[in-house]
This record gives sequence, C-alpha cells and structure tokens, in this order.
Amino acid sequence: MTHHIHHCQVYYEDTDLSGMVYHANYLKFFERAREHFLGPDELVRLLQEEGIGFVVYKAALSYREGARLGDKLEIRSRLELVSAFRLIFHQNAHRIDNDRPMVEGRIELVCVNQEQKLVPLPSGVVDSVTALQESS
Repeated sequence: MTHHIHHCQVYYEDTDLSGMVYHANYLKFFERAREHFLGPDELVRLLQEEGIGFVVYKAALSYREGARLGDKLEIRSRLELVSAFRLIFHQNAHRIDNDRPMVEGRIELVCVNQEQKLVPLPSGVVDSVTALQESS
C-alpha cells in the first residue's frame, strides 16, 4: 500500500530550548496527517451528522533522530484495518527526500459516539481502507 504524505514545517513553537522538536509534538504532526488522510470534511460530517468521532486508543512512538527548527518534514501514513472497531495508523516522520524515518509511530484509533461509547467504524471508512488494502 502506498503512503499518504503530509508535509509540515517545524516552527519555533514546536521546539524546546535546544531548538529540537519537543517529543510530544510529533503526536500533533501525526494527528494532522491522519486528519488529512481521512478528510477534514468527512470527519466534520461524521461528528455533526452521525455523532461519531475518532479517538486514540493506543500510541507508541520510537525516536531515532530529532527534527530541528526550520526543518521541512513529511509524515508518511499507512492505514491498517484490524477489526470492525479498530484502525492502526503506521506513521513515520521524515525529512523531505530522506527515506530514513526520524520518528516511527503506531497509533491505534477507535470510534466513539457522543456518550463516549465504543461504536463500529463507519462503513465508508471501512470500505475505503479495504479498497486501499486490496489495491496494494
């Protein structure tokens, strides 16, 4: 399966005193990439019309190399459908045009309704992920 690519710039606010990206900010970079992968309009529609939202169930990050102020990064995301209730995003942060991942992430998502109860993944999302997996 091909990766979804999301570009981001490292700003001053993303860094700590040393000028390196603060470790927790990679979670923000990955979150933005997931939003663009799934589609901001579709996420809004799911929340407003169906009362469904995605939440992080589990996150694991491995840090190999830090990004610095001014770096241009790409977040490469690949999606795996685990069950009718759970998705896994395999996400890596890279400097542009570099195949060596700086940070590797495995983010597991589930869907909840407005009462924060677990619900099955929306059928449109399941269909899209299944089609992506079959085309690879």
